[in-house]
Amino acid sequence: MYKPVVIIGVGEMGGVFARGILRSGYPLYPVTRAMDPMTVAAAVPKPEFVLVAVAEQDLHATLANIPPAWRDRLVLLQNELLPRDWRDYPFTDPTVISVWFEKKRGQDTKVLLPSPVHGPHAQAIQEALGQLDIPCRVVDSDAAMEYELLRKNVYILTTNIAGLESGGTVNELWRDHEALARAVADEVMQVQATLVDHPLPHARLLEGMLEAFDGDPEHKCTGRSAPARLKRALAQADAAGLQVPTLRQLGTTL
Repeated sequence: MYKPVVIIGVGEMGGVFARGILRSGYPLYPVTRAMDPMTVAAAVPKPEFVLVAVAEQDLHATLANIPPAWRDRLVLLQNELLPRDWRDYPFTDPTVISVWFEKKRGQDTKVLLPSPVHGPHAQAIQEALGQLDIPCRVVDSDAAMEYELLRKNVYILTTNIAGLESGGTVNELWRDHEALARAVADEVMQVQATLVDHPLPHARLLEGMLEAFDGDPEHKCTGRSAPARLKRALAQADAAGLQVPTLRQLGTTL
């Protein structure tokens, strides 16, 4: 018998992982908004792992309330995730996945690229997604995983923020508004570099973003989160003393 798995947050994305985890043979214990994690931890003190699948804006409130018994077995999957998001907490080597598929209400899962995962529970996550025919690849180092997180951040921030002006799909963004996309991507990378405290490989990250464009050319650039992403990027730029004129112009327009 496998140990149970705990999942915090059972929305659209959490539901995908839950289905794969169940198909892998793990008993599953969900933690919803109405439930106290400490109460669940008392009943399930040593799960195989604890998947944190809450919305981005709920991440830090959730991490601040992780029961001590679970701190050495976390799996994190949020957008805009970077090592600084978990390093200030007393966690031991969390597993991290950069999700390159989407799941919206009433729609099947759509894959853009294989999702990279790194950490002690990477194989279990790869197996769970494999049960659903969702490609996932294990990354073998912290540095490689940081790059993958940065690549996803550059993709989602560039498309969301540039899309506030361009609208349309990622294919149309690059075809008809390449200068805008490049300017936004460059400034996004400037901001991201301050969040990881070292220079970034701009050319490689741009190539990685374009690979994701090719994975789903008809992917819409913007969604409900786009204005909040721009405001967050501008706040981070302000904190770092960055000029980022393209982002500021888009912020003024917004």
